[in-house]
Amino acid sequence: MAVLEDMTKGRLILFPVPIGAEEIGMSLPAANQELLASCHTFIVEELRTARRFLKKAGYPFPIDDTVFLELNEHTTHEEIGHYLDAIERGENIGLLSEAGLPCVADPGAMITRVAQRRGIEVVPLVGPSSLMLALMASGFNGQSFAFNGYLPVDKSKRAAAIRHLEERLHREHQTQLFIEAPYRNNQMLEALASTLSPQTMVCVACDLTMPTQYIRTLSAAKWQKEREKLNLHKRNTVFLIGE
Repeated sequence: MAVLEDMTKGRLILFPVPIGAEEIGMSLPAANQELLASCHTFIVEELRTARRFLKKAGYPFPIDDTVFLELNEHTTHEEIGHYLDAIERGENIGLLSEAGLPCVADPGAMITRVAQRRGIEVVPLVGPSSLMLALMASGFNGQSFAFNGYLPVDKSKRAAAIRHLEERLHREHQTQLFIEAPYRNNQMLEALASTLSPQTMVCVACDLTMPTQYIRTLSAAKWQKEREKLNLHKRNTVFLIGE
């Protein structure tokens, strides 16, 4: 009986969003687009991005009749308390990231945590991850790695963080991944080139899945000169240091 009752519940479906590919079919399976039709409510990071994605993905219902619940870095736990109530009534709810995978370096993790604690089925779907794509192409250790989010903005604190990650790299042989606000990418690459030991390897992966995609792995010493030829300003970029 309990199993039958569970089957009447809806699910929280985690829909990846392309991170730059012009054609959705290049980065998302057709099954993802079909599942969108099972949802009339979406929890989204940014409303305009979500509406644009649904239209491009061929969402079959009027966008203006669709319910959007915003979830971003400003949303409180109190605000999301009732976001999943429709699932208890048997409806599916979709969770959309602004780009890439929901819940990975993404505020969607807040609502997934609530779903798990309420015993709601969470369905993750296949899609693009800039972190994994960068790691795949870097040539670094893919069996032991850590994503460190954003490093400090303050120059001295950022340099200390970079040295700490380099120590972890050599002590644990663990690839270190991190990101930066797109308008500070050039400063980050400069900091890496000047702070790391000359022989430490750095991978820069930007505009992944786009025609302008650039992925290059060089030593910190070589980046001292190469970075002058590369403008990362306002380009979505993943930085990695490895062996």
